[in-house]
Amino acid sequence: MKLRTSIIVGLALLLTGATVWSAPSTPSKPTRGASKPRASAASKARAKKVSKHSKRREKGQKAPAPERISEIQQALAKDGSFSGTPSGKWDDSSIEATRKFQTSHGLNPSGRLDAPTLQKLGLGSQTAGVAAPMPPISSSSIATKAGQTAQRQ
Repeated sequence: MKLRTSIIVGLALLLTGATVWSAPSTPSKPTRGASKPRASAASKARAKKVSKHSKRREKGQKAPAPERISEIQQALAKDGSFSGTPSGKWDDSSIEATRKFQTSHGLNPSGRLDAPTLQKLGLGSQTAGVAAPMPPISSSSIATKAGQTAQRQ
């Protein structure tokens, strides 16, 4: 119980100490005749520089491009689920065709383009859901493995 109390007191002191140290230490009234410190040209250049990665990414996936939608509509038409001509627009008839395709192939008939649907259409990734991505094999690692095999024999 004493240990618990001392931990709580220590945390409380730590937190109150952090707020005291983080408080601004500027005087309330500027003195007359005091000039503002001037920033160097280098610090101004750094201040204006904006990182390319500073913007946050939008959540969720972006909508497919019209070319990709046409490709999906063509695959649905080939299966017999889509009866129109591929327009590149994801409309009600495309959603209904997707539901029909999903139902006939034992998938969840949501009407959405998910990975299993795209795979069944033949348009998905060959490795999606199979395993984590593997790093590419370099020729130096193959040579090292061959050398190790030769040493064992």
